[in-house]
Amino acid sequence: MENKFKLVLKDGRQLYGTCFGYPKKTIAELVFNTSMVGYQEIATDPSYKDQIVVMTYPIIGSYGINEEDNESKAVRLSGIICKEYNDMPSNYRFTKTLNELLEESNVPLLQGIDTRYLTRIIRDEGSQIAMICEATYSLEKALEELNNYELPTNQVEMVSTKKKWISRTKNPKFNVVAIDFGTKLNIIRCLNKSGCNVIVLPHTATVEEILSYNPDGLFLSNGPGNPEVNINAIDVVKKLKGKLPIMGICLGHQIICLASGAKTYKMKFGHRGGNHPVKNLLTDKIEITSQNHSYAVLEESIKNTSLEVTHINILDNTIEGVRDDKAKLFSVQYHPESAAGPEDSKYLFETFTKYMNDFKKGQ
Repeated sequence: MENKFKLVLKDGRQLYGTCFGYPKKTIAELVFNTSMVGYQEIATDPSYKDQIVVMTYPIIGSYGINEEDNESKAVRLSGIICKEYNDMPSNYRFTKTLNELLEESNVPLLQGIDTRYLTRIIRDEGSQIAMICEATYSLEKALEELNNYELPTNQVEMVSTKKKWISRTKNPKFNVVAIDFGTKLNIIRCLNKSGCNVIVLPHTATVEEILSYNPDGLFLSNGPGNPEVNINAIDVVKKLKGKLPIMGICLGHQIICLASGAKTYKMKFGHRGGNHPVKNLLTDKIEITSQNHSYAVLEESIKNTSLEVTHINILDNTIEGVRDDKAKLFSVQYHPESAAGPEDSKYLFETFTKYMNDFKKGQ
C-alpha cells in the first residue's frame, strides 16, 4: 500500500507524492543539491542537519547503500525529495537500500515530485522552511506550524563528537588536532593518507586542550548552521593564529575568516552539488568542486584583514578560499576530500602538510 504524502511550502503550495523511508511529518529548511551521484554521502553528511534536500538528478537509489561510504555514523538530514526512487539497486557493493537506511533512521523520502519545478522555486525565492506530511493533513494546520517554526541554532552541538577520538595512520609524519563541527569521515581519511595522525576533539575544545596534544597543525572541519554562533571556536582560532599551521574546510573556512575580522552572510539558496567551478587565483586554473554551504564570506570585509583571497566561484564570484601565508593559515569553502565528487582539489592536503613542514623547520 502506497503512503500518500505531500510537501507543503510556506506560501501554501502543495506537491503530492509517495513516501519511502520512515513516513512521518517533518519540518526543516528546504534546499537543493545538483549532484548526479552521492546520495549516501549527502544523507550522512552532518552539514545537512535540519535540512530537507531536493535531489535534482531524476533517479535516486539505483546503486543502493554500502557499509563503507558513510560520511558519519548516522543519517543527518531531515528528509529527501526526488523525482523517482529506485528500490531495486544494481551494484555489487550494496548491502541495503536507501529506503532501508532511511527507515532505520526515521527519515522520510518523498518521491514523485516535479523536482525541476521545485528547484526553480528555491532558486528564485531562496531556501525556505517546508513540511513533509500525510496527503490528508490539514493545509491550515500545516501553514500554522510552518509559520511558528524556527530553525535551531545549535546544530553544531547536535552533530559534533561528544568525546575525543583518534584516527592513526601508518608511518605518521604529523600529529593534527581536528575540531569536529560535523566533520565528514573522508576528511579524516584524507588527513591520514597525507601522513597525519588525527586527534578529533569536540567543538568545545579549548586552546589549552588543543595544545596539550603538542600538535603539528590544527584542522577545522565542515559543519551545519550559522558560523557566527561558534563563539568558542572563533576565539580559539584568534589565539592560535600564527602559533600553529591551521587549515579549514567549509564551516572551518568561515570560522577562520570571522576570527580574522571578516564577516559572513546567508546566501539566497547556497551552493550544493558536485560540479561548481572555482578559479584558483594563485595558479589561474579552474577546479571543479564539491560544495555544500548556506553561508559565505562577505567580500568587502576581507579588505581590512591579513587574509588574501585565493579562490573564487566562477558562477557568482563568491569567495571560495583564503590564506595568510605568514601565519601558515588557509581555508576553502568547498570540499577537497570530495566524496562523492571530483578530485581536482586534493592538493590542498599537501598544502597543509607543507605548512606543517615549514613550521617545524622554522621553530
